Amino acid sequence: MELSACTSPDPVPGRPDPPGRTGLHAMRSPVNSVLPVLVSRRGFTLLELMISITLIGIIALVVAGAMRLGYRSVDAGERKVESLERLRSSLTLIDSQIQSEIPLTIDEDNSRKYYFKGEKGTLQFPSNCSLWSGQAGYVVVTYSVVPDERGKQALWISESIIGAENAENKVAAKLFESLDQISFQYFYKGPTDQEGKWVEQWTEDTDIPEKVNVRLVQGTWELSLVIPMRTRGSLTRQPSVSTSTGGLTPTGSSTPTGGRTL
Repeated sequence: MELSACTSPDPVPGRPDPPGRTGLHAMRSPVNSVLPVLVSRRGFTLLELMISITLIGIIALVVAGAMRLGYRSVDAGERKVESLERLRSSLTLIDSQIQSEIPLTIDEDNSRKYYFKGEKGTLQFPSNCSLWSGQAGYVVVTYSVVPDERGKQALWISESIIGAENAENKVAAKLFESLDQISFQYFYKGPTDQEGKWVEQWTEDTDIPEKVNVRLVQGTWELSLVIPMRTRGSLTRQPSVSTSTGGLTPTGSSTPTGGRTL
């Protein structure tokens, strides 16, 4: 049997054999030659796979949460812009209608009274400015504060043609909603008063307030819109409207400050 194929060459003459070799050179073990290959090809352990999957899941959750938060922020921003735009448009409408108030009177109980009624939660007056462009002629505008099921308050507007204030001719729309408080105040100043005062109910049937205050409250936010009345003053000889016929009947040419003769 020849050993030259599986033994190392003869040592150099005069050099001692390396440690572990005696006599014939030790044969190279097949296991030692294969072991490095097996070690380099080993796979992941179960623990490493679980840690990797857990890390990937955490990263996915963080990314999904950030995207959801971004979508919510965009949606909240859009709702806020829409709410502010609606608030601006509604306040502009209220200002225009109140300043376009007409000092008409109504014959009731054999006496003439202004068509103006004001309370803390209700305001009614005639105006030539209509929310609905299809309305012809002068309209009676009514603002009403209505509570909702959550304890918040909403402001509704309704209009009807003067002399035809039945339910069929009324149109209504919501201006504000989900507010903590909505109220109206009226500036009263008597003939002999040096300074006027704000009241929550207007009881003067023969007079019109100088100013109207629309007060909106939401949490710590509060807005007061003071609107001057262009037509105001004590009732003298005014155009009147009959409740029986619904027609306008001029009864004289004298009008209060800024008033009109129809």
